[in-house]
Amino acid sequence: MARFNAKKLKHIAVLTSGGDAPGMNAAIRAVVRVGINNGLAVTAVLHGYEGLIRREFQKLEAGSVANVIQRGGTIIKTGRCKEFYSPKGRALVARNFLEAGFDGLVAIGGDGTFTGAHALWLEQGIPVVGVPGTIDNDVYGTDYTIGFDTAVNTALDAIDKIRDTAASHDRLFIVEVMGRNSGHIALEVGLSAGAEEVFIPENKVSIKNVCDQIQRGINRGKKSSILICAEGHTPGQSYEIAKKIKKIGGYEAKICILGHIQRGGSPTASDRNLASRLGAAAVHFLKAGQTDIMAGEINKKIVAVPLKDTFGKKKGIHADWLKLEKTLSI
Repeated sequence: MARFNAKKLKHIAVLTSGGDAPGMNAAIRAVVRVGINNGLAVTAVLHGYEGLIRREFQKLEAGSVANVIQRGGTIIKTGRCKEFYSPKGRALVARNFLEAGFDGLVAIGGDGTFTGAHALWLEQGIPVVGVPGTIDNDVYGTDYTIGFDTAVNTALDAIDKIRDTAASHDRLFIVEVMGRNSGHIALEVGLSAGAEEVFIPENKVSIKNVCDQIQRGINRGKKSSILICAEGHTPGQSYEIAKKIKKIGGYEAKICILGHIQRGGSPTASDRNLASRLGAAAVHFLKAGQTDIMAGEINKKIVAVPLKDTFGKKKGIHADWLKLEKTLSI
């Protein structure tokens, strides 16, 4: 575990980077108030790493984060910064960071955020702790990421409504959910929504088998079906699945792509609590002189995970959940 001299830690910065996720504001709130409670000054870097390029800083007080825990998105804005991808860009970030008087950084985001944070420590010696904030739940080293639970519940609410229409019209629906290259959202939504099939990157599905399953349902009187599809590398692959189902089984499928609706909205209690615990833990790790780590949660316990593992190792899906989903969809 990497360490630094925390005796000089007086002023920390916090940023959110990459896609926004419900619960990020709760994490920011925790960083600010726990930081202040530990005698630290806290400043927000606006618009993620790009804010360090542009020197977009905002001093935060305890009152700055009042009435934000229930808000979706991120009050300090987020973004992706191409300039930060290069060593030259990171050198500029480090120079601006030190000139602003910052001694440590809390970076809230996903694997891309942590890749940059890890490079900042290795190349520039900037003390940094990550907090996993992404709806995709694809970060290794933590059971859940901030925003995942809210995204699942948002998608589930939409699918429950779609099922009403599917049942009313005796239709087959394919609902596409977010998750980038990960099937975590699709699998959890599929299981909780009672979907007939889940298409995820981690598991190959035979279209012929799907068509056979649809037909078995029809034979026992089933009039409508819901299939869940993870977006994968490119959103819209559910249209290709629909074409194959039409060609192989002759079934017409309606498509519903939920898209960015899953990123917004008020965070659930689970996401608010997770964000509060992880944001607080990030400050405590910095105070203890720990760096180049992510604050994660495994089995309800806070853990310190090397940043290189968060994006260098693959987080698998629950294979037993996938098996159960198939069993229950018969």
